[in-house]
Amino acid sequence: MPDAVLVTGADGFIGSHLVEALVRSGQPVRALVLYNALGRHGWLDQLPAEITRDTQIVMGDVRDRDNLRQAMRGCDSVAHLAALIGIPYSYHAPQSYVETNITGTLNVLQAARELGLRRVVQTSTSEVYGTARFIPITEEHSLNAQSPYAATKIAADQLALSYHASFGVPVVVLRPFNTYGPRQSARAVIPTIISQIAAGAREIKLGALHPTRDFSYVTDTVAAFCAALQCECFGEVINVGGGFEIAIGDVAKMIADVMGVPVDIALDPARLRPPAGEVARLWAANDKAERLLAWQPEYAGLGGLRRGLELTVAWFREPANLAWYRSDGYAL
Repeated sequence: MPDAVLVTGADGFIGSHLVEALVRSGQPVRALVLYNALGRHGWLDQLPAEITRDTQIVMGDVRDRDNLRQAMRGCDSVAHLAALIGIPYSYHAPQSYVETNITGTLNVLQAARELGLRRVVQTSTSEVYGTARFIPITEEHSLNAQSPYAATKIAADQLALSYHASFGVPVVVLRPFNTYGPRQSARAVIPTIISQIAAGAREIKLGALHPTRDFSYVTDTVAAFCAALQCECFGEVINVGGGFEIAIGDVAKMIADVMGVPVDIALDPARLRPPAGEVARLWAANDKAERLLAWQPEYAGLGGLRRGLELTVAWFREPANLAWYRSDGYAL
């Protein structure tokens, strides 16, 4: 039997989907969730019993070096997803992002080096590119942090690559663009739109409507992680996206159409980023992922986005799922 894969951030959106996919494939999984006094495991608590039964769940914190090292002991690989990801909150609490995203990644890398792990998949983000200077964005695009969050992710990625160059740690940097789907947090735009409409709002509050994003359904992103956990492409940075761009305003219209509800959109100044901090355009080039991971998105283009939104809307429409979200306020 293969050694376990440690998934950090397993209690989160993508992490919980990755745990589920790995367990269904027969891979032993150790899931690291953020310690809390209630003993809750985030979105893992919503997974089918046959998944959690076959998952070794441990509580801890990537900021705690010794605790993390103990969690990684006996594992073959690590998929490092634990991070603070809300861009607006990074304006309010940047030090928290430094401690979690940078120091936490350093702890993962150092433990992987000491324990001799065979593979580390570092989770990046399209935000490291800033507003696209050319499209589609390849991995050679310059890095331009337009938020404290993006700055900490650039630092984490560069630490990972430096550990590969300096110490031979087998690192792959996977760079997802805008992943969406069931269980995504309310700080992201698609859950914000869906939850407001599902709660009965016919005037939805949003920030800037003109920026474009490259949306990737969560099962596509997870498939890329699974491929990265098998590849030997160490020292590489690999984009993962839907391979297209669409404006936020047009996404809102598509969601309303999928839900069969006419809506008006109201600008909420609280949801606007600082003018120089708004990333205006993102669109992923997936050529490298196809070449190195044999990966292509199943939910590509506008047709794929609509199919993914239909699945996402169906999940949110379940009362038990919608109850996890607040539609009457703005989540930083």
